[in-house]
Amino acid sequence: MKSYFTVFVNKLNHFIKIKLLLLFLSCVLCVSADALHSDITVTGCSDSDGEKMYGLDGEEVAYADFNKKEMIDPQPPFIDPEALILCLMCLCTDAPSGVMIYTRDEVEFGEENTLICHVTGFYPAPVNVSWTKNGQKVTGSSINTPYPNKDGTFKQTSRLQFTPQLGDIYSCAVQHLALTEPLTKIYEVEASARSDPGVGPSVFCGVGLTLGLLGVAAGTFFLVKGNECS
Repeated sequence: MKSYFTVFVNKLNHFIKIKLLLLFLSCVLCVSADALHSDITVTGCSDSDGEKMYGLDGEEVAYADFNKKEMIDPQPPFIDPEALILCLMCLCTDAPSGVMIYTRDEVEFGEENTLICHVTGFYPAPVNVSWTKNGQKVTGSSINTPYPNKDGTFKQTSRLQFTPQLGDIYSCAVQHLALTEPLTKIYEVEASARSDPGVGPSVFCGVGLTLGLLGVAAGTFFLVKGNECS
């Protein structure tokens, strides 16, 4: 009787472990319905069994062979492994959603200023930002530490000290893991920037003021003479 009870308990324990294993294997990654691709990772183990599997779009990409102690690729030979890796990478990356370039202060010709290149909406961090002036690479820029957005992506800001001169063209180029080519924004120093007013307006104002004072003096003189004659 004791032997039968022991066998029964052992079978019950084995049954519970199998149930727990199946329950654990049923926990998979959730992917939104509007995603371009969906991937899955299944990991489970018990005293007598185990599983480790990766899948993409309903196809098994790789699984662990615990007897051979190696990962097995079940895909046929015509599948391009590099393309598959790139496809898996695209599930875990977001290209920058916005790049803006602007100046810190109002632009005045000949006055030192700061160009700012703001990048947001990318994952993972960081991005790389490079600068050019009139088509030539420039150095000396700085970039802050990536800062998280509320949606889990990141933002970063690069700064470049510059002295505006009419016609100069600056650009910031953003590189990221999810981009096949850099995102580039252009800033051109235009004639709308304020220039040094110089001496011209001052001279003009001085001449105008002098003529006004002479007019007042002449009017006063003739007014006094008129009163004397009367």
